[in-house]
Parts: sequence; structure tokens; C-alpha cells
Amino acid sequence: MRPPQEIDVDEREEVVERVAAIDVAKASGKVCTRVPHPTVPARRVTKVWDVAATTAAVMELADALARDRIERVVVESTSDYWRPFVYLLEARGLVVWLVNARDVKQVPGRPKTDRLDAVWLAKLNERGMLRPSFVPPAEIRELRDYTRLRVDLVEDRTRYKQRIEKLLEDALIKVSSVASDIFGKSGRAMLDALIAGERDPEVLAEMALGKLRSKRPALVAALTGRFDDHHGELISMLLEQVDALNAKIETLTARVEQLLSTIPAACALAGESGPAASTPLGAVERLDEITGIGVTAAQSIIAEVGLDMAQFPTAAHLVSWARLSPRTIQSGAKSRSGKTGKGNPYLKRALAEAAASIARTDTFLGERYRRLMKRRGRLKAIVAISRSILVIVWHLLADPRARFKDLGADFYARTATSQRRVRNLVHQLEVLGHRVTISPAA
Repeated sequence: MRPPQEIDVDEREEVVERVAAIDVAKASGKVCTRVPHPTVPARRVTKVWDVAATTAAVMELADALARDRIERVVVESTSDYWRPFVYLLEARGLVVWLVNARDVKQVPGRPKTDRLDAVWLAKLNERGMLRPSFVPPAEIRELRDYTRLRVDLVEDRTRYKQRIEKLLEDALIKVSSVASDIFGKSGRAMLDALIAGERDPEVLAEMALGKLRSKRPALVAALTGRFDDHHGELISMLLEQVDALNAKIETLTARVEQLLSTIPAACALAGESGPAASTPLGAVERLDEITGIGVTAAQSIIAEVGLDMAQFPTAAHLVSWARLSPRTIQSGAKSRSGKTGKGNPYLKRALAEAAASIARTDTFLGERYRRLMKRRGRLKAIVAISRSILVIVWHLLADPRARFKDLGADFYARTATSQRRVRNLVHQLEVLGHRVTISPAA
């Protein structure tokens, strides 16, 4: 039997004397306060009441909590209903924690009512048994609204484009099999001509530009179909939607750039010292240097994680918050990894797209993706590279003077020891069914 192992744990037991908790719903919130009894020592006074989720009612609640000298308010994170309570109470100067409902419920043997939920939430707050969720500052929340709407509009635009392609398939027009982008200059000119009534595939193929002109014979065959007037009318309607969404996406992008220019932490530092002093870069430009991340992805990442990395003491904290680190599940002598969790879908999407782009590059992260994919599969490799990107993002945002530097695709070959390479090669042969005996060369 192994000897007992001493571990470091937090011995402090936090007890907050004057606390409040709010169990939120769509139209109202159940408020519970717990404060010391004015005359009886070691006794608490618990009050529970309903508050409407309107601005006036929440501001009145904020004044009441301030008069009671509430030290900390916890609000249960339920859909988007928590926003008026958190934003207005913070504006009043109160300390507000947003907590995950999963961490405060699931108590066996207790009836499920809003009143008991609010009391239980207040007791957990009182004993310091809750962890606050990350709520970005106002300027980042505003930026996040724009970037998230842009993502949603891009998804809507993609759906309209897919409907157009489906209509073309119905009309036996196979241009998407020849042209990589049927909504580029060449493809759009052909679509407009089809809508206008042009049916001659030779004439339509002549509208090809650039490298697509070399595929003219294939275009003629692909444009030979049964496109009629009802196809043209439907595609015209869908193209109007695509054009309208394009204009809105461009407007959102311009607004995002304007907002970032007004945030001091996102701008380049004046008078930088160090190797990069001659070329100071803003936060977006620093993230743009990472392989696979463009300006749009950098803006989305900043909108989701913010610019103040003090919220995440280490890169591991940020990775854990984003749910990109698989859980370790130990039971007895067995240990296995659990799922990463849901996390922030907008952040995960941006990182996954960057990881998929990196997979095709001849870089350190690209080579790492290919090494992992052979052993663990494509999906797990994408998650691993997403985690690596987020670690890099944390370092670049934590230190404005830091710069991304690719280690090179041959990093593993240059740093791996000869013994490790021999061990890996032997293992590969053994997996193929061979028995290997190693003897040094004379």
C-alpha cells in the first residue's frame, strides 16, 4: 500500500455576512437576502420576494440591496434573462456574480421551487461555494453583439447560396462541378445571364474569367440543361437576399473595426521596447499573424475572450473556460478522458475554422495536426490544434509586446532525440505485425 500523500488544498472558509441571490425567469426574478439578525447572535434573517424583470423594478431592487449593505449578489445564468439584473446591479455599484445553474442545482431530496432555489443559492453564496462566470466589460459586450450577428448573417447567406445551388441542380446546370465558386465574378455573370433569358451554353461559357477560361469545354457541358423561367425567378429572389446580406455583413465589419479602434487595449502601444519596437501592432494585427487566423477570426476571438487576460490567470484557465481541455475521470485504478464540454460556440467555431485552415499548411501547427490525426483522428486533432491556438492567443493578449513566431514544420525532427525516433519507428513496425530487434551498427 502506498503511503499517504499530502496535497495542498484551500483551507480558507469564506463566509459572507450580507448576501443576496436571484433565481431569474423571463418576466421576473425570485430574490433572497440573508443578513445577520440585529439582536440574536449567530442567527440569520432570510427574506424572499419577487421582482419584475423591468428596468424600473430592477433599479429599485438595486437601491434596496445597497441600503441593506449587501456585499455580494449572485445571479443564476438562465438563457439571456440574467442580463438586466447583472447589468443594472453592476451599474449601481454592487458586486455581482453570474453563476452557472449546473453548479447550484441537482440537490437530492429537496423540492424544486423558485423560492427554495433562491434560498439555496443565497446559502451557497454565503459560504463561498460558488465560482463567478466570465462577464466581459461593456465595450467587449457591444463588440460581441456585432461579431455574433455577423456570424449569424454569414450562416444565413450560406443557406441562401445552398438553395441557389439546389435550384441549379434541379435545372440540370452543373456549373458548381466545374467552378469552385459559382458566386464569384464569372459565376455571378452566368447566373445574371441565365436570369435574363440567355440559354446558349456557348455564350454563357464565354463569360468565364481568369483560370476558369481554360475549362471552357467543361463549362459548356455543365451549362447545358433545362433552365426555365421559374428557375430564373426563384434564383433572382434568392440573389437579392444574398446581396442584401452581403451589404449588412460589410456594414457590421466596418462597425466592428470602428469599435476596436476606440478600445485602448486593442490599439498598438506607443513607445514599445524590444525587438518589435519599430512595428507596434494592435491586438487584431498580433492575432492575425497566427497561421490560420485572419482579421475576421481575430475580431471574433477578441469579442469572445476580451482583451484583459487578468480574468484568466494562466493559459490553462482560458482553455478550461473555453471547454477545450478534456476532463480526466479517475475511478479506482482506471483513468480515462471525458468530453470537453459545450463551451462558447462562437469561440469554438472561430478556432475550429482556423485549425482546419492550419491543417493544410507547412507549419509547426500544421505538422502537429497531421501527427495527431494519424493517432487520434481528425476531430480530436482539430480540438487539439484549437487548444494550441487559444494558448497562443492568451500569450499575445497577456503581453502586448509578444509576437507570434512559427517554429517550423521540421521542429519535431530537429528536437526529437535519436532514442525517441528509434522507439517511435519500432512501435510503428510492431503495430504492422513485425518483431523488431535493435543492434548498434559496427
